[in-house]
Amino acid sequence: MGRSAATVVVKDQDRLVLEGWASRRKTAQALALRARIVLRAAAGVSATQTASQMQLHLQTVGKWRRRYAERGLDGLLDEPRPGQPRKISDGDVERVIVRTLESKPAGATHWSTRSMAQATGLNQTAISRIWRAFALQPHRQENFKLSRDPLFIDKVRDIVGLYLNPPDRALVLCVDEKSQIQALERTAPLLPMPPGRAERRAHDYLRHGTTSLFAALDTRTGKVIGQVHRRHRSAEFRSFLAAIDANVPPELEVHLVMDNYATHKTDAIRRWLVQHPRFQIHFTPTSASWLNQVERFFAALTEKQIRRGSFRSTKELEAAIRQYLEHHNAQPKPFVWTKSADDILDAVAQYCRRTNDSPH
Repeated sequence: MGRSAATVVVKDQDRLVLEGWASRRKTAQALALRARIVLRAAAGVSATQTASQMQLHLQTVGKWRRRYAERGLDGLLDEPRPGQPRKISDGDVERVIVRTLESKPAGATHWSTRSMAQATGLNQTAISRIWRAFALQPHRQENFKLSRDPLFIDKVRDIVGLYLNPPDRALVLCVDEKSQIQALERTAPLLPMPPGRAERRAHDYLRHGTTSLFAALDTRTGKVIGQVHRRHRSAEFRSFLAAIDANVPPELEVHLVMDNYATHKTDAIRRWLVQHPRFQIHFTPTSASWLNQVERFFAALTEKQIRRGSFRSTKELEAAIRQYLEHHNAQPKPFVWTKSADDILDAVAQYCRRTNDSPH
């Protein structure tokens, strides 16, 4: 014989709380379920009917009816789980966080788990868990550089406007050179990746010269016009502009986004641009190459084709670059620009405020 169902009488003040728990979306679903069981019991619904209608086990319904009858609302809350009591207090956690953010250890520029454990009297594992919980990584550091271009705001609005609202009957191309790409040959063959171990390569290498890639990224389609040259002069850049001119339909205007490199501003380039009036130049601000989308293409080229390659000559390196260009253009994907000019300028302003307020 099972034990009899507990008699449930709900007080008026408890009813309001139970109805809130049962109906609020942000209430934990387990607590909402228990509240509905108790409300059904108070309405005279039997435990058997409740279990059938709510598709619950009869013992589950009886447990929460009994818990409420004995302890009221507190009986519906989860009881503390058995186990070792907590040793680290909230004060200890706060002490570690404040010390991490507002101080430095003696003889070092940043805290480690060992030095913080020694300074606070906690163990290293506890420090590591606290840092993980609050996303603190004292060992990491990132670099940034702010542009000092007096026309920074105007140039940002101009270029971002081209990305987000390109002009009709025009092509927007991000142009730049990846110069001094080294043809490096490893002194020993690569060891292929076996199960459970990464691919390995020799630390030493031989140099076999350098080459440069001139590239123009179509922001709409993601296709890239590229040329490889051994030298990186105004003459090579003019040759690349001619290649762009030949690849773009004559009825389209061409908007070039590029940096302020001296090769882009020689007299020979200026004369060529005067002779080709459909080309319009949009210079990025100084120290703001991140505005040029072709830099993202260069990063992918380095990561996928160059960094882990071994090239016995510049010809072999150039062949690998051309192969990557062909593969990319077979299925091009544009880089989607999402930040507005206002978003970028607000982020830069926030950086300025933080650097001005930070200690030197």
